[in-house]
Amino acid sequence: MEFHARGGLDGLDLRLLSALEVDGRASFSRIGAVLGVSDQTVARRFRRLSAEAGLRVVAVRDAERLGQDQWMLRLRCAPDSATVIADALAKRPDTYWIGLGSGGTEIVCMTRPRHPGDHDDLLLGKLPRTPSVVEIRAQQLLHRFYGGPTGWLRKFGALDEEQIAFLAPRHEADPTAGPARIEPEDEPLLAVLERDGRATYPELQRATGRSESAVKRRLAALLASGAVYIDVEYHSECLGYPLASVLWITTAPAALHAVGQALATHDEIAFASATAGPSHIVVTSVVRDTAGLYAYLSGPLGRLEGVQHVEATPFMRRVKQLTYQHAGR
Repeated sequence: MEFHARGGLDGLDLRLLSALEVDGRASFSRIGAVLGVSDQTVARRFRRLSAEAGLRVVAVRDAERLGQDQWMLRLRCAPDSATVIADALAKRPDTYWIGLGSGGTEIVCMTRPRHPGDHDDLLLGKLPRTPSVVEIRAQQLLHRFYGGPTGWLRKFGALDEEQIAFLAPRHEADPTAGPARIEPEDEPLLAVLERDGRATYPELQRATGRSESAVKRRLAALLASGAVYIDVEYHSECLGYPLASVLWITTAPAALHAVGQALATHDEIAFASATAGPSHIVVTSVVRDTAGLYAYLSGPLGRLEGVQHVEATPFMRRVKQLTYQHAGR
């Protein structure tokens, strides 16, 4: 996959982002040792990427590992109301990946209800009572083929296997580490990490009132079980890939899993999941331009055996990725 930087980014910036994708809590000195630069250089680049490329490192609850429902919503709205509704959805803690498409009349949104009843509150309560919402389509996510803890940046190949192995946290998600579970007493810890995934142990100690060693043990357990992972948010346009789209793919039933596995290997795919609903697979594709989208639809995707129908929803504007940043999004 080729790197087409914009806004002054260079190869070192890509390697830094890739290193953070491997371990978002790695120290600047550890990252610097892998990249062959000083920790001061890493710190400067980190600050610049935060200011200019929307870089955020945050903790994310893995709904799939936790056994929680996830849904993709398609909302058709009156043209003058979609932005307001999308911004209101973005402020909710249970929404991710919100985009405006279809000329500004459609909102695509992923929801991860945290508590029983949250989904009903949104789908059966708030949204149907919103007069400007003309139509609601909800598709439950059934099986993740790509995304979540597996980030899109690794498809650039900016780091070699040795560098990745050096950076990989010792507490990587391990199926033998015990059940993925978040306890009520974990909420103060996660509240901090969901704002800043690089929060220091003393900061986490102050926020939770627990000892530093207890905080370290509990965070390590949450990460090892896969209940939580540290993710990286950034503006893909700064890497030269500004066009994100949601693709709704219909397959032959027997081909569903094979198509999903194949999609996971495509450079253009940042997220792919099987769904219950009119389409069988939903993916997020990221490309350089409309010509790139056409090339993907007519090429790698179009050639996949078992694909019967594809509907593309290019985003006019991404309102929210993992966190909501109102200005400049």
